[in-house]
Amino acid sequence: MTDERNSALDDDICVHIFASSGAMVGVCLTVVGILRVVINIRQEDLIGQNLLAVNAIIYLMTCLIAYWALRTRKVKRNHRLERIADGLFLFGLTLTTVTTVFITIAMSTA
Repeated sequence: MTDERNSALDDDICVHIFASSGAMVGVCLTVVGILRVVINIRQEDLIGQNLLAVNAIIYLMTCLIAYWALRTRKVKRNHRLERIADGLFLFGLTLTTVTTVFITIAMSTA
């Protein structure tokens, strides 16, 4: 009973990571597009756009690893992939926050 509950919980986490990281790729791409418009209007270049591109790649990797974890049949591999996806997702969220602060500072001082 406990193993079934843990397995269901693990699958649940992977599903959430998979869905959230896919959505975050879209958020990063949208912000890159908006920044491109702002850069063209202000005639400035921001490193924030490059940071967001890296961030989108991190979220894409997270999404792919979570998908792989959902598709794998081996429990040991599933747990390892899940931990990797979880760590990458948290790293991506941290990078998103740092990038947001950087963009806010850069836009307010210009």
